[in-house]
Amino acid sequence: MPNSFIGLQYKMEDNYRHAGLRKKLTELLVQKGISNQEILGAIATIPRHLFLDKAFVEAAYEDKAFQIGEGQTISQPYTVAFQTQLLNVERNHKVLEVGTGSGYQASVLSYLGARIFTIERQKKLHDKTKPLLNKLGFKNIKFFFGDGYLGLPAYAPFDRIIVTAGAPYIPEELIKQLKVDGLLVIPIDDQNGQKMKRIIKISDTEIKTEDHGDFAFVPMLQGKNW
Repeated sequence: MPNSFIGLQYKMEDNYRHAGLRKKLTELLVQKGISNQEILGAIATIPRHLFLDKAFVEAAYEDKAFQIGEGQTISQPYTVAFQTQLLNVERNHKVLEVGTGSGYQASVLSYLGARIFTIERQKKLHDKTKPLLNKLGFKNIKFFFGDGYLGLPAYAPFDRIIVTAGAPYIPEELIKQLKVDGLLVIPIDDQNGQKMKRIIKISDTEIKTEDHGDFAFVPMLQGKNW
């Protein structure tokens, strides 16, 4: 059966047609440069249509972003795969995700065997996404409602940090919460749009920054939104 890991109440909502559409999507991602087989396996397995409103179900496996409410989007599958590939996640890595959103990115990281700590500033999204991922059977994700700029200092340090919104700068608190030799993947605003950055923490006082192309994300906002 496809997606045998998912909760029983959702198995009837995922079928071989959906599995076929996911297979085509993974083939497209390979053409676009995604080479990590575990990530491709996650995309081919996780039922993305369950993270979208029913109005978008027919288009769920197109390589497109969709609105999920509260001014947020579920990123296009290529963007999810690209950020995940840059993150170079290993099994049992402790990963902080800033911007839970629909939960799709967290589910991909969870599938790879990481321990996910995900934070969302939009209370409605937090309250909607947490029960969905729990019902889907993802056991290694902890959910938090809070300000992503502040991270989760009580749970630091993290092996990896991923930010799923466009930030005006690299938040210092996130650098502090990253382990030495850890990686932070974050889109940063510039005059021409947003650049995907990968930050490598060399030491407690030194980082290395890599550029990985142009992307478009919703803005990373401060504070909580009830």
